[in-house]
Formats: sequence, structure tokens, C-alpha cells
Amino acid sequence: MKIRAAVTQGQGQEFVIEDIDLAEPKSNEVLVKIIATGVCHTDAVARDAAIAPLPAVLGHEGAGIVEKIGDNVKNVKPGDHVVLSFAHCGHCQNCLTGHPSVCETFNELNFGGVNDDYTHRLSKDGTELSTFFGQSSFGTFAVSHERNVVKVDEDVDLVLLGPLGCGIQTGAGTVLNKLQPKFGASIAIYGAGAVGLSAIMAAKIAGCKNIIAVDVYDNRLELAKELGATHLLNGKKVDIVKEIKEITKGGTEYAVDTTGVPPVIRQSLKALRSLGIAAIVGVTPEMNIDIHNDLMAEGKTMIGVIEGDSVPQIFIPQLIEYYKKGLFPFDKLVKFYDFNQINEAFAASKSGEVLKPILKIQ
Repeated sequence: MKIRAAVTQGQGQEFVIEDIDLAEPKSNEVLVKIIATGVCHTDAVARDAAIAPLPAVLGHEGAGIVEKIGDNVKNVKPGDHVVLSFAHCGHCQNCLTGHPSVCETFNELNFGGVNDDYTHRLSKDGTELSTFFGQSSFGTFAVSHERNVVKVDEDVDLVLLGPLGCGIQTGAGTVLNKLQPKFGASIAIYGAGAVGLSAIMAAKIAGCKNIIAVDVYDNRLELAKELGATHLLNGKKVDIVKEIKEITKGGTEYAVDTTGVPPVIRQSLKALRSLGIAAIVGVTPEMNIDIHNDLMAEGKTMIGVIEGDSVPQIFIPQLIEYYKKGLFPFDKLVKFYDFNQINEAFAASKSGEVLKPILKIQ
């Protein structure tokens, strides 16, 4: 079938909306009419650093309506409202034990440019185009394996829900699924972007006593306060480690770094109390840490977390329930753009003007 999609032809090039071909869904696949999709930093990295084969149709926070299903699809039917999330194999040890975000073939299924059966669904004039995250939601339709498709509540506007498939679930899931802070614990969130603010909302849900937001932009810190942060620290104005140790009388039990900035990650470790745990979710370059003083000597732990260690079919509906109850107001993070404004949306995301752009596809 013919669809409209934003094609990335080469590294660093702007998106161009074109008519392309999309193959029919196979036996375990779902054809989804994309209503809206979030813009994520990972899409920008894929475009600018070519971490996936190009040319490609990017996009991995899609939300839409099921149009058609393959013969073996059991979990959704035409007309269902769905959110698309990351690809995973479903049969490796990590998938089978509830950790699909560390699927043994995660990288090839999400960044390898092919669908679950290692073939392509997208093409332009006979030339194959790469799929991204098993969905390629920067298009009017997408074909995805049913494992990546999450049925959601039809009472909530689909236009809003796409970011739950990646960025929002990453921040919230890191707190609620992986760290699971004890009631009354202290946590510091480094970076008050969409991922960090989602972690702050989750920390409030978990009942953390001290929720410390760290950023260098006061407007983001003010929004963090509105969403549940109890303390706001601007890294350009104060000594972060000193302030956190004073607030918490010794350091936080938990930390989440969303920045990927090496000096900030070192701050997150130094500001932990003994036996504290720091979760790293930002894309981080090679860096040096003092293993003895920053970790081992005080029994601290540093862990990496992908996609909030989430099982999307379970966690995304939970987040929607929190949203409906007013406990997870992630709608305060977003700004909407028409599909043909995709390059403007990416520019606004890069500059920090907008926390979470959402493209209205239909």
C-alpha cells in the first residue's frame, strides 16, 4: 500500500515527507493507522549519528488504530487503540523472565533496520528503506509485530499517548520498576527533560520524601516542582553534592541520571549515601570514575536501565491509569505539531524549547 512517511535519506539530513510503499502485515504482524507519534532524542541520534542503516523511516513512539491483523495475531483486533513500543524477540531468557528491554537481540531488532523476520516492509521505487524500533512511526501507517503493540484505553485521546512507548516509560519505569524506592526514601533526578520529569512524577507516586530535581534551566525546575519535586537545584548556581547532602543529611538513597553528561554522573554518585543506587538512563560517552571512592568504599551501586525495565503491555496501561487519576500528568510536558512540521519539532526539541514534541500524523 502507498503511505506518506518522513524519510531520512542520509546522515544529518532533514526529514522529507514522501510517498512510499508499505508491505502487508505478515501472520504475527499488525497494520496500524498512525494518529500521532512522539519525537524522541533517540530519533535525532539515529538521524545524526546513523546508528541505524539509512535511508530509513524513523519514529518509535507511535500511537494509532489497528487497521488490519495477520492470521496469527491474538491480542488486538481492527479498531483497537494501541501504542507501539520497542521490539524484542519474546523467547530469549531476558524476555521470558520479564525483562524484554534487555532482549538478547534488542539492538538488531530495534536498530538493525529490519522487521522481526529480518526482512523489510518499507520501500521507495524498489529501494528498501530501513525500519526503526520495529515500527517506523513517522508515517501514516506502520507494520509492527504484535509483541510491540499495546492495547490502550479508548477513553484517553490517542494523540497524547505515543511518548508512553519510549521516553515517558523510560523515566517512570526506572523508578517504579527498577529502583522501586522505599516509602519515605530520598531520590535525586538529574536532568528535568521529559524523561527526568517522568521519573519525578513516578517518585511522587512511590511516596519518596525528598525528590530533588537537578537542572541548569530554572523554567524546567519550576515545572519539576509542579510535578512533584520537593527541592530544586540549579547546577550552574550551587554545589550540587554539598546541597544534596545537607538536604538529605548524608545523601540520597537513589539517583537517576538522564543527562549522559560525565561530570553530572559523577555528581550523582558522590551525592549518594552509603549503599545508594544510581540508575543511568542517558546515552553516555566513555568516562572515568573513581571506583574505590565513588562506589566500592561505601557499597554504592551504579546500574544501567533501558526503557525503564518495562514490560510495555503491563506498564503502559498502568501509566494511563495513573494519568486518569491525576497522578501522572505527563500531558504538561508536550507540545503538538502537524506532521509537515517535523523538522521544526526536532529543532524545538534540540534547543530545549519543547520538552516532548508530538507529531499529529492524521
